[in-house]
Amino acid sequence: MTESRSRRRLPAWLKAKAPGSPGYLRLKRLIKGLDLNTVCESAHCPNIGECWSAGTATFMILGDVCTRSCGFCAIRTGRPTHLDHEEPERVAEAIARLHLRHAVITSVNRDELSDGGASIFARTIRAVHQRCPETSVEVLIPDFQGNWEALAEVLDAGPEILNHNLETVPRLYRRMRPQARYERSLELLDRARSLGPAPTKSGMMLGAGETRAEVDRSIRDLAAVGCSILTLGQYLSPSEQHVPVDRFVRPEEFDELGVFARAIGFGHVESGPLVRSSYHAERQVGDLAAAGGRSPVEIAGGGT
Repeated sequence: MTESRSRRRLPAWLKAKAPGSPGYLRLKRLIKGLDLNTVCESAHCPNIGECWSAGTATFMILGDVCTRSCGFCAIRTGRPTHLDHEEPERVAEAIARLHLRHAVITSVNRDELSDGGASIFARTIRAVHQRCPETSVEVLIPDFQGNWEALAEVLDAGPEILNHNLETVPRLYRRMRPQARYERSLELLDRARSLGPAPTKSGMMLGAGETRAEVDRSIRDLAAVGCSILTLGQYLSPSEQHVPVDRFVRPEEFDELGVFARAIGFGHVESGPLVRSSYHAERQVGDLAAAGGRSPVEIAGGGT
């Protein structure tokens, strides 16, 4: 029996640390006790063992049901029925208990909301800054269906980094992100640069069928809209029902792409098979601060 393309055996360079350490279990209890969600669990991140053992997690606000059906994502698709207005304070509580110097907050898509959930993003940023004034905040936001007032509301709250992922090259959007538009994501990043001082960040998954020329073009597109931070990682199909893996990109190719991206102006690049959007995020904001001789909070003029 032949092995399916989406569940093929992983090469050695994609082996990740298994979850289950004491640190992992402590963080799991904290997340459950505060009734929070993480993208680490919902999206089946391969780095959950490493990151949770080190006491870091990426918080996912606005529930655990997404209104979109992306071909790469394991998060449940449906119509959410609840909006948790107490969630921002619980996220801030978790970050305080974990003593995080840099916190990453993302969300599901909530296309049924008029602002796409931007008000909850803004309240969460402010709650973290108030409770943990030394903590820098990175938000990984959806495209808000092109609602630029919603984008401005998030930026007005003063995140230190504004992240929005391209995910893949334009040709694969119909398969990977059928309810999104490549041009709209680029416009969001371009507008974010003009609306506020927060550095922008984006990422892509490789190995879903894109060509090297297409990847190079998308990296150039991100540089053209002033993106400061880039993440590149291997696409891993969550199930037989998702887009299958086309190939496993070798570490040497990730290294080459990292060199290319830095050469055209990115301030920080994380490029490797196991890299995900929030992988080593605290290192990214630290590098940008060092480059400008300022603290992470001073980079974006945020904080309290």
